[in-house]
Amino acid sequence: MESIILPFLLIIIASVFQGSFGLGMKYMAPLRWESWWLIHVTIAMIILPMTWAFLVVPDLGEVLSISFSDPTMQSVVYMAMFFGFLWGIGGILFGVSVPYIGLSLTMGIVMGLAGSIGALIPLLQMENATTTPQFPYIIIGLAISILGVAITAKAGIDKDKMTSQTSGEKSNIVKGILIAVSCGVLSALLNVGFVKAAPIAKLAEEMGAIDRNASLAAWVVVLIGAFAMNAGYAVFLLFKNKSWSSFKIQGSSKSYRWAILASVFWFGALGIYGQGAALIGPIGGVIGWPMLLGLSLIISNFWAYRAGEWSGAKKPFNLLLVGLIILIGSSIILGYSNSVI
Repeated sequence: MESIILPFLLIIIASVFQGSFGLGMKYMAPLRWESWWLIHVTIAMIILPMTWAFLVVPDLGEVLSISFSDPTMQSVVYMAMFFGFLWGIGGILFGVSVPYIGLSLTMGIVMGLAGSIGALIPLLQMENATTTPQFPYIIIGLAISILGVAITAKAGIDKDKMTSQTSGEKSNIVKGILIAVSCGVLSALLNVGFVKAAPIAKLAEEMGAIDRNASLAAWVVVLIGAFAMNAGYAVFLLFKNKSWSSFKIQGSSKSYRWAILASVFWFGALGIYGQGAALIGPIGGVIGWPMLLGLSLIISNFWAYRAGEWSGAKKPFNLLLVGLIILIGSSIILGYSNSVI
């Protein structure tokens, strides 16, 4: 019984972290976006993964050395890093989208699309995927997810109209939604990269790491690509905007603390999810992913509600809840589809 409960308990814990990390983006000021983002991604994608993996994966350096130098492993490494790089574009778009449309709407769109596509791509890479018993469930789940995304977006549009009428400010809702949709599609590729990096985790396990900790070696490789994109863009903006001095801006200690805390939440979610997925077995990367994102929607909207994002917008908020329930339902169907034999 413990072997069944533990992996799903880990994924539930990971969802709490995943649903909470976006809070830090609401406290970037007085740091510039590019300054805060560079601090965040350096900690979340390099320092924390490397430190955690170094502590629990025996001979991590040897695992990485073999992965990068062995001709039979190089294609795995480059594909994992490539998908991480593409996800990195989505990570940047997430940070851009939140100020436009808020945490609730961004998380709803991104998690709905990422959960669906992140489950669909690995399934389609299976041989004879369309003839498998799982395929109809995947298609149904994806269709329901798209419906949930549409309802969630409509709730955000309705709320924005009410807010704009009250404040007289120009709405950026359409721009924000387009950015969030792009982010959702690209965000699915992080899980694809993780699944692609399975041979690296297997190598770590063969060299002495326990199965759930071996997944951390895979994350180290995937996140190198993600970091290259995110850090590169942040440095580009620092030069373009001549904002290097913003790191020393007065009163920024709170922003630094939130950057660190958001980093812990962000990689804490991935690291713990990876452990849970590894314990589930070969299909854990597909079952666990939509479950992680579906549950994190509840957490993120709890924080957004507490922050007052939906204050005075009862009707749009009720519509949002409908959209979230549909998205969570689609995640359940997608997860179940991969257990059908």
